[in-house]
Amino acid sequence: MASLNVGSLGEYLREQRRNAQLSLRQLADAAGVSNPYLSQIERGLRKPSAEVLQQVAKALRISAETLYVRAGILDEREREELETRAVILADPSINERQKSVLLQIYDSFRKENGFEPGPESGAAAGSETGDESASSAHSKPEKPSQPEKPSH
Repeated sequence: MASLNVGSLGEYLREQRRNAQLSLRQLADAAGVSNPYLSQIERGLRKPSAEVLQQVAKALRISAETLYVRAGILDEREREELETRAVILADPSINERQKSVLLQIYDSFRKENGFEPGPESGAAAGSETGDESASSAHSKPEKPSQPEKPSH
């Protein structure tokens, strides 16, 4: 018997697919899964893997983490933390050192408020630089740059 989460996931996927004005076949092709398998997911008969959910999310242009929460793979708080980290790591207006420092500050505030960083801390934003930035942020803080001296 399908769990409530899987049914909820299927209904949500169907709604997102219809909002995107895609047929079941079009979404299945875009996500790289079979049409019958996607149909079973939408009807709550199958629980897809995280990888399949990621492919479907990409095809629908929605957050994979949202689908993970709906499927019961990820806790809501973890999703919020991951999305926050993803936004920080994806911001092109700040450099890698700044991203690392910002993630350190974020972790310190979470710790101060009673939330221990999860096992995904700093690494799960889907960025290759995420692992490096977060690990270097915890192991060797960089020295602040010296202010420039004005020339007279």
